[in-house]
Amino acid sequence: MTDTVTQYIEENRELMLDTLRELCAIPAPSHKEQARAEYCKRWLERAGARGVYIDEALNAVFPLGCEGSRDITVFCAHTDTVFPDTEPMPYYDDGERIHCPGASDDTASVAVLLVMAKFFIERGLSPRHGILFVCNSCEEGLGNLRGTRQIFCDYAGRIGRFISFDSSLHTVADRPVGSHRYRVEVETEGGHSYSAFGRPNAIAVLAGIVGEIYGLEVPSDEGTRTTYNVGEIVGGTSVNTIAQHAEMLCEYRSDDAGCLALMRSRFEEIFENARREGVTVRVTLVGDRPCGISHGEENEPLRAVILPIIREVIGGEVTLVSSSTDCNIPASLGVPSLCIGVNRHAGVHTREEWVEKESLIPGLRIAIRVGLALLEGEE
Repeated sequence: MTDTVTQYIEENRELMLDTLRELCAIPAPSHKEQARAEYCKRWLERAGARGVYIDEALNAVFPLGCEGSRDITVFCAHTDTVFPDTEPMPYYDDGERIHCPGASDDTASVAVLLVMAKFFIERGLSPRHGILFVCNSCEEGLGNLRGTRQIFCDYAGRIGRFISFDSSLHTVADRPVGSHRYRVEVETEGGHSYSAFGRPNAIAVLAGIVGEIYGLEVPSDEGTRTTYNVGEIVGGTSVNTIAQHAEMLCEYRSDDAGCLALMRSRFEEIFENARREGVTVRVTLVGDRPCGISHGEENEPLRAVILPIIREVIGGEVTLVSSSTDCNIPASLGVPSLCIGVNRHAGVHTREEWVEKESLIPGLRIAIRVGLALLEGEE
């Protein structure tokens, strides 16, 4: 089978790169992935897939041998990018690297997933317990993992393991980082900066909240990591107006459920303390990503199969990391899940992002071999 995989990769190298280029030309902010979902559906159907559909969350889903199965394996890669652009973003191929915002996170992984699915289609490989190939939506930012939530709703109780392609070749995320994200809005009476001087200023109140957040000491429980961030602030009217409105987006993260709960109580206390006469503080939870229900012990069987494959393909060691990915949802339900990488890249979440073209070759090899290994491991 090794020779077959090698030959297939060689025959489909240019197809994979062409697919990546075509996907990069389709803008896909979270909640606006319709065009990419339709592209993925058409692509799979041209490859011979049957039963591909787009669900209400804008996932493009290809069930292979899943009828009646209660032990389905999911392979997914997310179609959305972190960028809000609704027009095609700049694309440049310098021969060795493809430069485009979102090229590696996670567009290259989608290309690998599609070509992996084609391998299974062409060889008539239909695992007894079924595989779901999912080009999923809403992994980034305020997408709040909507796509993966939909999969676990539609296939509730039927998914036995979950593999996400969304990392670097040498890393595997095996412990989810949970988070809570808030929109905090402050409103005051406002007024003229001179004649109404002394009234509460919404920007000043919000700045005080930010200062309180950045004065927090995060939990330091051994083996855990907790962080916080204020990522966006807007507000005010003019230089000579006492600001009536200001708002921000903020979050905290942790790979430990207890630490996450502690941060929630501390943030809520800060928000409550900011409320006083003449000041309205509205707090909206806009993102809720769960931690796992354990420290990843349920992933050991997957690690035992997948890590040796990655080590052999890349010729080096694999680094296990904590991360916030689509795996947060299965981990919160006790479903074994790993997030693995299928390319080399840099500049993720910046407009200088690039992906190394040749790295998709070992990435595809890892994807196919993992799929075959899990297929062979079925009872």
